Amino acid sequence: MNIAATSSATSSCSPTAPWAGEKGDLSTDQQHQVAQLQERDREVRAHEAAHLSAAGGYATGSAQFSYSRGPDGRLYAIGGEVGIDTSRVSDDPRATLTKAETIQRAALAPADPSAQDQRVAAQAVAMATQARQELAQQRTDDGRAGAAAEGPHARLQGRLRASGALPTDPNARDTLLHQVA
Repeated sequence: MNIAATSSATSSCSPTAPWAGEKGDLSTDQQHQVAQLQERDREVRAHEAAHLSAAGGYATGSAQFSYSRGPDGRLYAIGGEVGIDTSRVSDDPRATLTKAETIQRAALAPADPSAQDQRVAAQAVAMATQARQELAQQRTDDGRAGAAAEGPHARLQGRLRASGALPTDPNARDTLLHQVA
């Protein structure tokens, strides 16, 4: 639908303020333009409501709309946006991952995501990937720290227990570990 051709003004005024005559005063072409604007208004509002609903606490405010005045004098939403906080959660990759997944869902929530919505979703995927890498690195670092804290006797004891070679008598086990170490 070609909304720009039907609009002579764009404004941020009240969407219901009358400007010209009643619907009966409109030509058939003007009535058709009003019907197109009404449909576009419904689409835009539903699109932004989907973003807002899925964004949850990460929405930075309410939906903002750009309007076009129709031949009936009313303003119709022809575009809109919902601000979403896309920053990482400082020093918390798990929270960043959760946030990135929410941002991606919010960006793709409308039935027909725009190109900008697709870009935001791609950025959220990248943020989630980085957070997953940081979580994996933390697990690796934690594993190394745990192994170093256990010391050589504990690591050897774990390997012997896993192989079934560790004696069940605690005195024999301690003697064996001291002999091996």
